[in-house]
Amino acid sequence: MGRGKIEIKKIENLNSRQVTFSKRRNGLLKKAKELSILCDAEVGVIIFSSTGKVYQWSSTSMEHTLSRYNKGMEEEHSLEHPFDEQQAEKLQGIEVNTMKQEHLRLHTAYMRLNGKELDDLSFKELKQLENQLNEGIASVKRQKEQILMEQLKRSRLQEQKTIMENEDLRKQVEELRQKRSSNILELNLLLERRLEHSPNNSKADDNNSASDDDNHLPDTSLHLGKFLYQNRALHYKSRPTATVTSIHVR
Repeated sequence: MGRGKIEIKKIENLNSRQVTFSKRRNGLLKKAKELSILCDAEVGVIIFSSTGKVYQWSSTSMEHTLSRYNKGMEEEHSLEHPFDEQQAEKLQGIEVNTMKQEHLRLHTAYMRLNGKELDDLSFKELKQLENQLNEGIASVKRQKEQILMEQLKRSRLQEQKTIMENEDLRKQVEELRQKRSSNILELNLLLERRLEHSPNNSKADDNNSASDDDNHLPDTSLHLGKFLYQNRALHYKSRPTATVTSIHVR
């Protein structure tokens, strides 16, 4: 008994539909692989399930296959719809006119913001322009105040940093001065101790006493010489006068 023909319509039973989708999907991917191998064709298959899940397969890479597909569609469209120069010129003219109108509108708005070309404006339009300018001025003032506050904050931080650096430098200078004073005191004490225990001090004292004796020598010698002279004079005075007999030799 042969297999009955399946009617092609949506399967209402959810479980049966899911089983059929899985079987048919695998069969389709298998046929795509066989077609690619047997006919040396570039094949790409993309499947979206009813739940939104994507299944894909490509004989090369899906990016390459899609790029080739888009390029082929553009070429086919260009062959079916040849380029119309008149239509292109018309489109370019429309674009140019649109750009000119936009440029004119922007120029007019700029001039009105600068207080010019206001003759064609009604009272309502002038009021709207005034409100727009006031909002712009207020926005500029807020931005300016914000920038000034940020600059002031940075200046205060810089000032505090400078004060701290100056305080550190002052402490370092004070420490150097204290160390210098301490070193000078230690050096003076060391010199005094060396002078007290040096043998040159006793020699200096002996030399000083010797120099004092030398200073007294001239006076002592003078008195001693005077005394010897007086004694010699008295000695000669006390001696008897000798009679000198002249001997005449004939």
